[in-house]
Parts: sequence; C-alpha cells; structure tokens
Amino acid sequence: MEAFNTAQEILKEVEQVPITDAASLEQFRIRFLGSKNVLKDVMAEMKNIPNEKKKEFGQLVNTIKQKAEEKFNLFKEQLQSSSSQSTGEMDLTMPGDPIPLGSRHPVSIVRKQIIDIFSRIGFTVAEGPEIETEWYNFTALNIPHDHPARDMTDTYYIHTNPEIVLRSQTSNVQIRTMEKQKPPIRIIAPGRVYRNETITYKSHVFFHQVEGLYIDKNVSFADLKQTLVFFIREFFGKDYDYRIRPSYFPFTEVSAEVDIQKKGTTKWLEILGCGMVHPNVLRNCGIDPEVYTGYAWGMGIERPAMLKYGITDIRILYENDVRFLGQFTAAW
Repeated sequence: MEAFNTAQEILKEVEQVPITDAASLEQFRIRFLGSKNVLKDVMAEMKNIPNEKKKEFGQLVNTIKQKAEEKFNLFKEQLQSSSSQSTGEMDLTMPGDPIPLGSRHPVSIVRKQIIDIFSRIGFTVAEGPEIETEWYNFTALNIPHDHPARDMTDTYYIHTNPEIVLRSQTSNVQIRTMEKQKPPIRIIAPGRVYRNETITYKSHVFFHQVEGLYIDKNVSFADLKQTLVFFIREFFGKDYDYRIRPSYFPFTEVSAEVDIQKKGTTKWLEILGCGMVHPNVLRNCGIDPEVYTGYAWGMGIERPAMLKYGITDIRILYENDVRFLGQFTAAW
C-alpha cells in the first residue's frame, strides 16, 4: 500500500529531521504542521484505503501529527530558554514569585489603637531617649535616693557612668516635655522600657509602656477619671466594668490604680496607675503648682495586647515565631 509507505516515511522524517535554530524550527512547522503540510496529500488517499485498513491508517496519521507537535513544542521551549540565558534578559512571560503579606506585631497593633483613641481627645505623641540620666528617670519625678526602684536589682545602669540608666518608664518624656513646653500640655508617651526582672510568663526585662500627661489650669481628678473611662470604653468595650482604688506613687498625689473586670466574671485585672501630678514634679520642671495642676497615667502595652488576643505568655511576643506573627496579617 503506497499510502501506508508514504506515511511511514513521513513519520521517520519527523523523528529524524534536525532542528538547530529558529529558522529550521519554522521550516519544520510549515512542512508538518502548516496549512499546506505534507499530511494533506496523504489524507487525500484515505478514499483509496480498504475499509478494514482505514482505522489503522487514521491512527498512523494521528501519530505523525502528535509526534510533530510534541517535537515542535519541545524545541521551541529549548530555543527560548537558550536565548534567554544567552542574552541575560528576563522572560516577562514567566509567572512571578508570590509576595507574601507581612504581619504587624500585636504590640504594634495595640500601640496604634491606644494612640488613635487618645488622639481623638486632643493628645499628641511625644518621644524621648531610652538611655537616660538619673535626673529624668528618678530625681525629677520625686523618687527618693533610697527608693528601691533605684537599686541595681531593679534598674539597668551603664557601668561606665553610674548616673546613666536604661529608662525604667517613659516618664522621662513627661519631664523633658514639661521643661521645654509651657502649659497647657496634653501628651502621650509610648515607648520601650527596661527593668531588671526575672523573665517569666508574665514579666520580661524589656517591655512597652504608654504614659499620658495633661497640665493646665484647674485640672482635677474628675478630668482624669473621665479620660480613663473613655479609654476603657473605647478599647475594651462595654463588656468590661472598672474600678479606681487608692494607691501610692512618688510622682503623683493623690494616686490610684485602675482595674477592669469582664462582666459575668469575678477576677479583677490591674491595667494602669494614675494620679494628680505631684507639686514637687511641677516645681522640678519650672511649672508653678499654685497656678497649674495636672494628671498623669501610665500602663504597659503588652498586658492589653495579651488580654485582647488571648495570649497567656509574654515571652512569645519576643520570639519572632512566624507561625505566631502570621495570625496578625489582617489585624491592622
């Protein structure tokens, strides 16, 4: 059968014809896959093939087409890859690498939320140094020289200069602001602080605080209470009760602490300390306590973050485990 022989020869030619460049690849395409390819004449002989052989002949023609297409695609990819590598150009048709979304740290998320809440009632952000003198960290805040907070067991001192410390609270920002700015003053001071403490599930040697300060004429404790109740309602929601109980701090008089409790439970959780700025602190900063009064408050950021997201161990906040941080990708 002449048609069978012709088809077999075309199959051998498809398998053996060399393809070395783009020109030979195009010639191959025209001869075997083009609109006037050599198989057109072979298929025209189908009418002369006996009925019992037509199926076999059709399968042979399909095999030729399939092998021609496979060979064409293979050499086309090889030539494109070789051309891209030789010229050093980027293949813009290739799919790009996926870009994973980053995550905000839960402390950063809560810090921003606190700043946003207080900014709505007129507070602005103030910042200061983390390496500080004893004057700004202790003395100006009316903390006595024999106070336990000054001990090396509580505070990190720079050994080359025993009067320089890593700040143990962001109150140094309040002092620096009062020295430079005349009342009225309404600021919040977020930042990192350092304490020489044992690392446990609920305490660390460094953590974050945010403190608030309002100095003006006729500022009262009622103003302080109103401010803190507004924060509690905005941050924790209406499902929490609060209580304000007396306390003691060297830099405030009167002093208090604020606790919150989720409705339906019996456990109170202390979240911040506060009070009216001590007259000695105002004097140390050049502000007349007979004319001006003010309130101050301070709280850690980690505790509200742990409460908000159900975190039970503070140490996990600083381990940089991407499995943990990945949970906050869309939390901003």
